Amino acid sequence: MINRTMGSASVVPELVYDDVGAAVDWLCDAFGFTEMWRVGNHRARIRLGNGIVVIADADPSNGRTTPTPGDPYAQSTMVQVDDVNAHYEHARSRDALVLTTPTDYAFGERMYSAQDPAGHHWTFSQSIADLPPEAWGGTTKSP
Repeated sequence: MINRTMGSASVVPELVYDDVGAAVDWLCDAFGFTEMWRVGNHRARIRLGNGIVVIADADPSNGRTTPTPGDPYAQSTMVQVDDVNAHYEHARSRDALVLTTPTDYAFGERMYSAQDPAGHHWTFSQSIADLPPEAWGGTTKSP
């Protein structure tokens, strides 16, 4: 069964923001997410394609604190998009802080990274080739 509140993604990152509503609005506008639901300024779920992200308030009693902008150890959330160049241009037009410009990588992806106003890092990726890991220095592992 798929619960409409939870969605169908198997892995759902939870990112913390001081202002959930402002974060949801910005992420939808700048990065193209769609809001699934929101509970006041406490918690929300957004989606892009089949991916889902929880946006939660900073609640130290639940172990949730906001990142420090510019933290070199900030985690990054990766999102697959159909057209990384168009996504990049749209995000730039909405004043996203671009960390890296669209670049092709040997493992068959074209990617760029940006930082949102709360300091979270986002990497957006478009598949441009289907290569075995051995083609770019990796090793295929069997389950």
